[in-house]
Amino acid sequence: MGNASGLLVIERILRDRQGIWQQVVEDRGLHRLTGQMLLSSVVALAVYGAVLGSFHSVLMALTSAVKLPLLFLVTLAICLPTLYLFNLVFGARLSIRQSLALVMVALTVTAMLALAFAPISLFFLITAPDYSFFKLLNVAILGLSALVGLRFLTGGMRVLNDHGLLAPAPAEVVAAPAPAAAPVPVPAAVGAGNGATPAASSCSATPAAAPNAAWPQRPPQRPVAPPRPPSMTLLYVWIFLFGFVGTQLAWTLRPFFGSPGMKFSLYRDIDGNFYAEIFRTIADLF
Repeated sequence: MGNASGLLVIERILRDRQGIWQQVVEDRGLHRLTGQMLLSSVVALAVYGAVLGSFHSVLMALTSAVKLPLLFLVTLAICLPTLYLFNLVFGARLSIRQSLALVMVALTVTAMLALAFAPISLFFLITAPDYSFFKLLNVAILGLSALVGLRFLTGGMRVLNDHGLLAPAPAEVVAAPAPAAAPVPVPAAVGAGNGATPAASSCSATPAAAPNAAWPQRPPQRPVAPPRPPSMTLLYVWIFLFGFVGTQLAWTLRPFFGSPGMKFSLYRDIDGNFYAEIFRTIADLF
């Protein structure tokens, strides 16, 4: 961890991602690394949540600053045990610390990238304060940030797969002793004193001249790539599950933006779903 001194954790993730993956592989200093990523993610999401809620009022901005980090952390708490158990069932050798660190890398990248988009969101809030456009813009920002973060997650899992942490430990195979090769008979040298002619000598040496002629040559075989472990396949299933849980939880915790025609409310009745609301917003915009 000495090379992380004086650097933001997101800077280390972006500049030295191989060092991050190696630290996860070695299960070294993950408590400190996870704590740094957690703090950075909460601060970044709180700032971005305040930008979202500022469309309505200061009170909504403060509420969204609490809700947005809560949304990601609760979704992580719900889905992380599933990822860990998936790995255990299919023989991966990941600890709970390694699984949490991997997901926190993705969450940190998502949060910091959303924070980088905050000035753009604030710019459109000031210059084009349209509720439908502002909502779709920020949903697109969060979706893009999440895709980049999940790309880091899949990249980290591939590194762990290269180090053999996603597949069961191979059983030790005791090699059987190779059978002793049969001695190859060598024709005796024929001298001039035994009365043999040079033609006879050449005929007797003919079978030994091409010992491999009777054995057909096999064509060279291409190396077969090792099969992808089930943990990598289930990772994509887990990503879909994480997104589904996150969007439903976001619908439950709404409002984040605050409709301009409605008074402030901490939460709203659970009716409809997130995807129907997005389609309705697109229809209202166009």
